[in-house]
Amino acid sequence: MLRDILKYGIIGGLIVAALMALSIPLVRGTPAKAYGMAIGYLTMLIALSTVFVAIKRRRDHVLGGVIRFWPAFGLGIGISTVAGILYVLAWEAMLPLLPGDFMGEMIARAIADQKAKGVSAEALAQFVAQMEQFRRDYANPFYRMPITFTEIFPVGLLVSLVSAGLLRNSRFLPARASR
Repeated sequence: MLRDILKYGIIGGLIVAALMALSIPLVRGTPAKAYGMAIGYLTMLIALSTVFVAIKRRRDHVLGGVIRFWPAFGLGIGISTVAGILYVLAWEAMLPLLPGDFMGEMIARAIADQKAKGVSAEALAQFVAQMEQFRRDYANPFYRMPITFTEIFPVGLLVSLVSAGLLRNSRFLPARASR
């Protein structure tokens, strides 16, 4: 099982890293941050489809067409963890290569959003102070890396739950008989 976790986790991690590298220039400078988030989570779902493939392959080719929920879920969590670690490493490698001031742009958008909501001057000042503290904290990789991991891991958790729930039923996408 460890071999499958590493194999499919590395494949998923490489897919999400490649898609991240390709999508960053597409969403850079767009006013609607929702596009960037949607593209980001879509790339995570595409990459974490390796969880479904790995569980199905293990069920059909190793376990004779039957897998219980918890072993399937464990396989999915393991793959999601490996893919998440590679996602974090890819982000750490790409962050210094991003043009401009990524964190500064993000904070400026967040402050502009608060101003557009019409918050009071006192609340805005407090928000700006929180954002500046976040900027300082985010500069520390030991602070930034767990935050980055929590971007992808909940997606992997959800994909693992759904995949294990569906594939524990041997009638769901049964293995094809070899001819």
